[in-house]
Amino acid sequence: MRILVIGAGATGGYFGGRLLRHGRDVTFLVRERRAAQLAQHGLAIHSFAGDVNLPAPPTVVAAALREPYDLILLSCKAYGLEQAMADMAPAVGPDTAILPLLNGMRQLDLLEARFGAQHVLGGQCVIAATLDGDGAVQHLNQTHGLTFGERDGSASERMQRITSELSDAGFDARLSQHVLQDMWDKWVFLASLAGITCLMRGPVGDIVAAPGGAAAALALLEECRAVAERAGHAPGEATLQRARGILTEAGSSLTASMLRDLQHGHAIEADHVIGDMLARADSQHAASSLLAVVYANLKVYEAGMAA
Repeated sequence: MRILVIGAGATGGYFGGRLLRHGRDVTFLVRERRAAQLAQHGLAIHSFAGDVNLPAPPTVVAAALREPYDLILLSCKAYGLEQAMADMAPAVGPDTAILPLLNGMRQLDLLEARFGAQHVLGGQCVIAATLDGDGAVQHLNQTHGLTFGERDGSASERMQRITSELSDAGFDARLSQHVLQDMWDKWVFLASLAGITCLMRGPVGDIVAAPGGAAAALALLEECRAVAERAGHAPGEATLQRARGILTEAGSSLTASMLRDLQHGHAIEADHVIGDMLARADSQHAASSLLAVVYANLKVYEAGMAA
C-alpha cells in the first residue's frame, strides 16, 4: 500500500516516520525547504518508545505530485487545510482513502465537498509532539495513539487493508466502529481545555485555584457536551467524568497546545476548534455563552497578529 503523509511536522513526521521505519511504503508531501532539510539531515524522532533516525526519507513537493496513492494521512493544522487539499489533489485517485487526523469535525465536510464522501475516513490521533530547532520530532509524553475507521462503522475490505498497514508499526493503532463518536469525544474535551486555558492564560492547576475557575471550566465543558448532544453524539458519562477530573485537577500543569501557540505568537485553530463548536450550538443561547466569550478572545488575538 502506497501511503502519502501530508507534511513532515510533529504529527506527520512521527506517525509517518514510524510507518517508514517498520517497512511501509511512505512518502512525505512537503514544502521545498522541509524537503531540503530532510534530504540533508534525515528525519529524527526522539521518543520514550525508542529513537528513530531515517536518512533521506522519501519526499515529494506539490509541483511534482503526479500519481495517486492508496492512503493519504492528513496531519496538517486546520488553517492549512485548504492549501493541503489543493496540494494533494493529484494524489487522490478512484480508490484513494483519506485519513484526516485534524481536531474537530469541519475537516470532514471540507474533504467530502472537495473529493467525495467515498474517499473520506474518520480518524484522530492522541500525541504531544513538537519539532525542535533542527527539525527533529520531539515526542513529549507517553501516548502515541491513532484511531481510524469507516464513518458508517462498517468493516470494509479497504479498512482491513489499512488496519494491517497501520498496525504493528511502533505506535498504538486502533480500528474503531464508532470513529465519529470518538472524534466528538475528543473535540468536546479539547475545545473545553483549549478554551479555558486560552481564556485564563494559564494551566489547569492555576485556573482551578482561582475563585470561580473550576466552575468556569466545567461550565465550558457542559456547553460543548450540549453541542455534541445536539449533533447526536453526546459523550458517555465515563468520558465526561474523565474530562471533569482532568479539567479540575489541583496543581495540574496541563495546558492546551493552542495556548502554547498563542503564547509564542503563532497561528491558532480558533475557527476550527472553537468557532465551529459555537456555530453548531443552539443559536438561542450561543450569543451569551462562555464559548462565545472564548471565541471573541481568540479572534482579538488573531486581529492583533494580523495588525
